[in-house]
Amino acid sequence: MSTMTSKRKLTLNDILDHRAYERVREERRNEIIEVKRRRRLHLGTVVTVAFENRATMHNQIQEMLRVERTVTDEGVMEELRAYNPMIPEPGQLCATLFIELTSEDQMREWLPKLVGIEKSLVIVLADGSSVRCTVDEQHAEGLTRETVTAAVHYVRFDFTAAQIETFAKGGVQLRCDLSNYLEAIELPDFTVTELLTDLRDDA
Repeated sequence: MSTMTSKRKLTLNDILDHRAYERVREERRNEIIEVKRRRRLHLGTVVTVAFENRATMHNQIQEMLRVERTVTDEGVMEELRAYNPMIPEPGQLCATLFIELTSEDQMREWLPKLVGIEKSLVIVLADGSSVRCTVDEQHAEGLTRETVTAAVHYVRFDFTAAQIETFAKGGVQLRCDLSNYLEAIELPDFTVTELLTDLRDDA
């Protein structure tokens, strides 16, 4: 399936120009804050995982274009190529992994310790089965290092139909099994409900 022809992916026609976006930006911002709240999980002390969808990526692109004052179609297409892969297809969850560090000392301590974290996230279902993340291919080359990790990673989880139905029953955990960062959190019911809109086919 071509990702660029998927009905979930964004096209030039979905992107507002600067003046049009400024008129709706405040309203959109309030909406997206609530969407992100349902999709964001704090995993341990320094890692946040934000599950992305069409709305969050639409907002990301509009904000990037606003900051960069991009006005050309080619400039918009560049952002679409960068962020469309992070809009999940049915059967997928896509997430941005943030390592939240606020000082040079923290970066020196944590970034070497967390090498490989982008391959260490696992969604564990109530029946004990699990789905391990894969690294988004488009971003992997620029973000992977042998001795120090990046502060941001993009990952994907691919589910079978049976796993989606088990996910829907709740009791879902997000775990990190990196030896230097063993953490787990149970997904709130509202997050499970929210993420089912990504996993299930909306045809």
